[in-house]
Amino acid sequence: MGTSSLFEGRAKGIFVGLLSPLIAFLSRLGVNPNVLSIAGLFLNAAAGAAYGNGSFFSAALIVAAAGTCDVLDGQLARASGKVSAFGAFLDSTLDRIGEVFLFLGLAWYFSGGPSQSQSPLTIILIILAMEGSLMVSYTRARAEGLGVTCNAGLMRRPERMVLLIAGSLPGSLPETGLSIIKITIFLLAVLSNITVVQRIYHTRARILNQSKTG
Repeated sequence: MGTSSLFEGRAKGIFVGLLSPLIAFLSRLGVNPNVLSIAGLFLNAAAGAAYGNGSFFSAALIVAAAGTCDVLDGQLARASGKVSAFGAFLDSTLDRIGEVFLFLGLAWYFSGGPSQSQSPLTIILIILAMEGSLMVSYTRARAEGLGVTCNAGLMRRPERMVLLIAGSLPGSLPETGLSIIKITIFLLAVLSNITVVQRIYHTRARILNQSKTG
């Protein structure tokens, strides 16, 4: 159950490598990494509004931009020597708020807000996806508070965002778009909560092991 993130290692390294000129440029400008964290929050709020309006393709592009900010802030902090405990705390907190904005936008759309696409079942799945996303983060934070490193599971934030973007890009197609969005939400709900279970199991195993060796 100690499955690692699907986008750790090589994939992340390639992406960071592509961004390295921009990171160096921002470092020379003296940009505070926290500014990028805040920019990511506003972008996620804009993406949530786009989801609420049914503009799924636009929402996907904005989520991608927000995700880029999320990568840039940490890398910029390291490159510029501005790593701080508060910066890490702020980044993590704003990430959670940003995800809530995305799910609220989807919930508004499927409540029939700007459209006739009322779907109570989809709203339930959105709630479960939001719960799963928040609990994935909480289980890690709680485990680390107990001295256990907890990066286990299939659906960390990068995987959730990639899945959401991939499902949203074709979301505006007239015939199949909404079905793809609903399938994406279903996968987010199921896989996020599976990740929560994986992290509970992982943390339990580590705590039991510490008890035996202690």
